[in-house]
Amino acid sequence: MTAYGQFCPVSKAAEVLFEKWTILILRELLMGTTRFNDFQRAISRISPTLLTKRLKYLEEKGVIVRKQLSGQRGYEYRLTPAGKELEPLLENIAVWGMRWARGRMSDDELDVELLMWEVQRRIQTKNLPDGETVICFVFTDLEKHRSWWVWIDGDDVDLCTEDPGKDVDLYLSTDVRTLAEVWQGDIDLKKALTDKKIKAHGNRKLIKTMPDWIGLCIFIDVRPVK
Repeated sequence: MTAYGQFCPVSKAAEVLFEKWTILILRELLMGTTRFNDFQRAISRISPTLLTKRLKYLEEKGVIVRKQLSGQRGYEYRLTPAGKELEPLLENIAVWGMRWARGRMSDDELDVELLMWEVQRRIQTKNLPDGETVICFVFTDLEKHRSWWVWIDGDDVDLCTEDPGKDVDLYLSTDVRTLAEVWQGDIDLKKALTDKKIKAHGNRKLIKTMPDWIGLCIFIDVRPVK
C-alpha cells in the first residue's frame, strides 16, 4: 500500500482510502453491497485476488468488518462506524466528479455491468404494479451480455444475463452509450423514447410511467461545468 511518510491527517487518510479500486469498494459498501460476488458485479474489472486484498486491508484498518453468513457458506462485509463516517466524503467526491471531472464518456468507460447494476438498484419498486414485473434490456451494440433481465417482485429486484423463463412485460432496446447518458442525465429519458434512441415494446402503462420507476443517478441534478 502507498505510504507517504508524512504524519498529517490527509496523508494518513490517503494511505487507507486512495489505493486503486478502494474508493469504488467503499462506494459499493455505502450503496448497500455486502457480498463478494456483488462487489465483482459492480466493479467487474477488479480481479478476485485484488478485491480480496483490498477488503482485507480495509478490515485491518477498521473500516469494515467481515461476518460469517448465518447458516450459509461465505461472508458479508459491513461498514464500521469509521466506515460509515466516510459517507459525506464520498458524496462530496461524487458531486465534484459530476461537476468538474466528467466530460464525454469514452468507449472504454461504457461498462455495461456497472450500468445495469446501477439500474437494478435504482428501480423505484413503489411505482410499479403489484406482483411480478419483468423488464428485458437489449443492447444493440453488444454481442456478449446483449440481453439483461430485471425481475421485480415487491421490493425484491434481481438482475441476470440469462433468460429467467418468465413472461417479459417490457422490452427496452438501445445501445450502452444512450442508456448511460440517460442514466447520468445527459439525455432526457422522454426525449430518448420519442426519438427512438430507446425503443420500448410491451406494457403501455410501464412505458408511460417509465420516468417514475426507472430511477436515474442520484446526482443527476449536478450538471457539469463547461
